Amino acid sequence: MNQVLLLIDVQRNMLLPPEPVPGAQEVSSMIATLLERARAGGMPVVFVRNNGGEDDPDFPGTPGWELVHEVLPGEHVVDKHTPDAFLGTDLASILPPSASLVVAGMQSEWCVRETSLAALGRGHALTLVRGAHATYDGDEAAAAVSGEVERELAAVGVKVVDLEEVSMP
Repeated sequence: MNQVLLLIDVQRNMLLPPEPVPGAQEVSSMIATLLERARAGGMPVVFVRNNGGEDDPDFPGTPGWELVHEVLPGEHVVDKHTPDAFLGTDLASILPPSASLVVAGMQSEWCVRETSLAALGRGHALTLVRGAHATYDGDEAAAAVSGEVERELAAVGVKVVDLEEVSMP
């Protein structure tokens, strides 16, 4: 089975000052580890990048819009305007129909949740990496929101695992 690492909105405005998500260093470290392991195993990588409006910190072309990690040759970047990364983008045509997705990124209750649900609806098997996604709302509230998203997605068939349990090529 094909496996793809899908990194959702791993952008500077979410993980770097001036206003990173709570626990940004830990989340960023986990995402970096996933990316390193995927690349080492030859696993395809797709970056999803949010394109905010003029007043948003992720407005195209601004420092906050930039991806945290360098995109290597052969990797894809999908620009989106809605929480569902499939809506109005070419993501579906990039992913093999039988691809199993390993998902990480921002924000748990928005883009991670909506893209995961859309991927399930398209028949993709999904693995969400616990702790490799985050949101705002203060440390405790953000952790609670992320945990609730994990429970919701697990209930509909997403495999939620710790970083050590992620199986990659």
